[in-house]
Amino acid sequence: MLLVGDDWAEDHHDVYLMNEAGERLAARRLPEGLTGIGRLHELIAEHAEDPAQVVIGIETDRGLWVDALTAAGYQVFAVNPLAVARYRDRHHVSGAKSDASDAKLLADLVRTDRHNHRPVAGDSSDAEAIKVLARAHQNLIWARTRHTNGLRSALREYYPAAVEAFDDLADRDALAVLGRAPTPADAKRLSLSKIQAALKAGGRQRNLDSRALQIQELLRSEQLTASAAVTAAFGASTRATVAIIVELNHQIVDLEAELATHFETHPDADIYRSLPGLGVILGARV
Repeated sequence: MLLVGDDWAEDHHDVYLMNEAGERLAARRLPEGLTGIGRLHELIAEHAEDPAQVVIGIETDRGLWVDALTAAGYQVFAVNPLAVARYRDRHHVSGAKSDASDAKLLADLVRTDRHNHRPVAGDSSDAEAIKVLARAHQNLIWARTRHTNGLRSALREYYPAAVEAFDDLADRDALAVLGRAPTPADAKRLSLSKIQAALKAGGRQRNLDSRALQIQELLRSEQLTASAAVTAAFGASTRATVAIIVELNHQIVDLEAELATHFETHPDADIYRSLPGLGVILGARV
């Protein structure tokens, strides 16, 4: 068995090869990319005859480099960086990190403790495509949540009536109205018909009149006010944040459609769909 530690950076990999007794066989710094992976294969070939005999520890489970390792038939273990840090503390008094020593540490880790870590499976292209889309979908939803929380925090500073009027600030109603009335003064000038028009443009079809009246009453309710200059600054910020959340909603919907298409074409889609808790992808406001 050949144990390999691969400590990766953006432009290079420090690799350390040892045998089952923990004896050093080789150590190199390799460039990222095709040249580097070629040199790694050459280095491994000097010490192993079968790819199945090669066990590699690396602190990631994705990327072209990892894809190349799994495609070559090596046993690749993705080790959580926090686990590596704890392992480093156990074996080094200083706990200091260096690329070369971490490569050795990773090789040692998969030599003695790989049963506690997850092997990387070589997924099909269909599965990899779904993973890429799912990560992007998640990131957009998290971005929307951050912007929505920021919007709520700002509104509390100068426009508390808007927080009372809209439970969900990323919802179509809130975005449609706040886009037209980002300040209390704007809200007081917003007629019932304009609110109705905004809600309709945002996509609401039912209870249009009653919801418009409710919003108008809440936005015009008595509240503490900030200075004109501060309100104007917050209003500009709110208008920009609303535009960002609107665009995020559009992109989330588009990604969900793309993700659903890829999922439906996966050969095991029927099996996955039959599992408890799996179903239609949700995330965007409609």
